[in-house]
Amino acid sequence: MKTDVLIIGGGMAGLLTAHLLRRSGVDCLLVEAERICGGVTGNTTAKVTSQHGLCYDKLCRRFDDDTARLYWQANEAALEQFRRETEGMDCDWQERDHFVYSCSAPEKLEAELAALQRIGVKADFAARLPLPFATVGAVRFSHQAQFHPLKFISGIVDGLRIFEQTPVRAFEGTTAVTDSGRIRASKIIVTTHFPLLNKHGGYFLKLYQQRAYVLAVEGAGNVGGMYLGADPGGLSFRNHQGLLFIGGGSHRTGKQGNGWMELERFAQAHYPASPVRYRWAAQDCMTLDGLPYIGQYSKNTPELYVATGFNKWGMTGSMAAAMLLRDLMADKENAYTALFDPARSILRPQLLANGLGAMVNLATPTRPRCPHMGCALKWNPHERSWDCPCHGSRFSERGELLNDPATGDLKNAPLKR
Repeated sequence: MKTDVLIIGGGMAGLLTAHLLRRSGVDCLLVEAERICGGVTGNTTAKVTSQHGLCYDKLCRRFDDDTARLYWQANEAALEQFRRETEGMDCDWQERDHFVYSCSAPEKLEAELAALQRIGVKADFAARLPLPFATVGAVRFSHQAQFHPLKFISGIVDGLRIFEQTPVRAFEGTTAVTDSGRIRASKIIVTTHFPLLNKHGGYFLKLYQQRAYVLAVEGAGNVGGMYLGADPGGLSFRNHQGLLFIGGGSHRTGKQGNGWMELERFAQAHYPASPVRYRWAAQDCMTLDGLPYIGQYSKNTPELYVATGFNKWGMTGSMAAAMLLRDLMADKENAYTALFDPARSILRPQLLANGLGAMVNLATPTRPRCPHMGCALKWNPHERSWDCPCHGSRFSERGELLNDPATGDLKNAPLKR
């Protein structure tokens, strides 16, 4: 086959990019190794907000006020684009306020509000929250949103050229080799959550993955908005059709965590009459500096592009990526090109942590080993999986691939009982 733009990866970022490109009249097609939305997009709690924790004070200190302002503008533009896309669509779109609360650190809230005021973002302090525990308040962003991502995707996929069960095995320039044949493209965009090419861009050093857990509790009442804790171990809350989603327990993939146990203890203590109806986990790519990587895959690959590293905020991150990639495909100026440039400086403390962690793990003489880059896998007793602490690949106890960046199953995985 032949196309102008080939998109590899059928999650929210890839599908939104295909949707916007098609609307712009660009010939494009998308391939997905499994089923579309079968990965992170199917497990998100789907908060559509430009409030990403207490991120703006951090961005002002890590970069400067202008960078923090640009990041807010990019995510606000993404939120507004979602509003336009969901108008008249049956996807459970609901406008909600979003709160970042603290139980013990009012100074962090004050610093965030001061940073927001400097960069011109309207936010306010909420002293009282309808949560079942004491807080010292929260920073509130009004008129944010929540929705059902799979219902939304079902509303935009008609007419897109999508090929599922089509993993890309190799690249020959801008030709992608699949099991069924070759796809020749002028440009290629990689939206596979964790980028699949190791020899360009250094993403195996620039990214790591975190795992987090969610319970859906029935009959716990309406908390009247969306919430995220700013303290270590802080929890996330939002309602959906009589259920309360409680999220948390985050840890680096492959490192020791407690799975759903912390959330279960919290639910039992605060909602003892509310049964747990569902539980699931999500996985997120984290960058060195808190900003996604969106743009040219590397300086040496002028026709190859990437969108990754949304730092747990994949809804507005995916839309911001799709809007930027649409402009890049048309050689059109975009105000956020430099902000999200994957080739920006990697001299961040997290780089040293990633590198040292990988070296220690590679020197660990245990099996099984991850087929991605040879790291020693760790057994996850809560989800009964083999997890890679270097880059976040996961495998079932029988060795089937669960999460990238690995692209194939384990061979001879030792069974755990």
